[in-house]
Amino acid sequence: MENKKLHVSVCIVTYNDSIKALNAIESIISNTTGVLLDLYISDNASLDNFPETIKTMFPQITVIKNDKNGGFGFAHNKVIDLIDSDYHAIINPDVLIDSDVLTSLCNFMEEHKDVAMVTPKVLSADGTEQHLPKLQPKLKYMLAGRISRLKSLREEYTRQNENISSPCEIDFCTGCFMLIRTSVFKQLGGFDERFFMYMEDADLTRRTKKFGKVMFIPNVQITHLWERISYKSLKYLLIHVYSMLKFFFKYMFDKEKY
Repeated sequence: MENKKLHVSVCIVTYNDSIKALNAIESIISNTTGVLLDLYISDNASLDNFPETIKTMFPQITVIKNDKNGGFGFAHNKVIDLIDSDYHAIINPDVLIDSDVLTSLCNFMEEHKDVAMVTPKVLSADGTEQHLPKLQPKLKYMLAGRISRLKSLREEYTRQNENISSPCEIDFCTGCFMLIRTSVFKQLGGFDERFFMYMEDADLTRRTKKFGKVMFIPNVQITHLWERISYKSLKYLLIHVYSMLKFFFKYMFDKEKY
């Protein structure tokens, strides 16, 4: 008898980025064959008519039209009561896949029941690695990203001098592509919506570790068209700094180490 396929839900949050999101959607649909796929678009009040476009082009996709831009976690949490899958993927609209990464990651988690969440190796468009399986966020690491003479600290934080060639535990699972057990995502109540943007992935990782390991899977790869907008825009830089402060204050007195 043929084994029953695993069921995976995917949520992509959009905000006036229809062209990128369309490319992401097409890459996911065309390359996902080994699992049953439910795809959700949670749109944060875009002005580019994207929800209507999606409904026309991909009637199998569930589109959620939010009445405001409530942030990254806010939009992702809109699917919590809708999904009934084995695994749930959080994927950015600027991500592309060219192989059945969802099936590969699900199979890994099926073989490792003590793992609660995974993330693949993330590459830039030119094929270079983005070094996103980071250590637990600390103030010194946050400063290192902004001050060139602290480059060695940045390299320590992003673990880029380590030769990670096999699956390993990580402290910080990047929000551009996370795969989590749906039951865990629901028990956590999804993202902490107090983080409008940035650090919500670090926070979710930390809380997920109470339920199991968080792993980096380097033999599975995706492409992330990363703009690093907080390095180019004062507005987004301030949002990033505010989120970092929220994160540090939230865990200031948390003595648990995961």
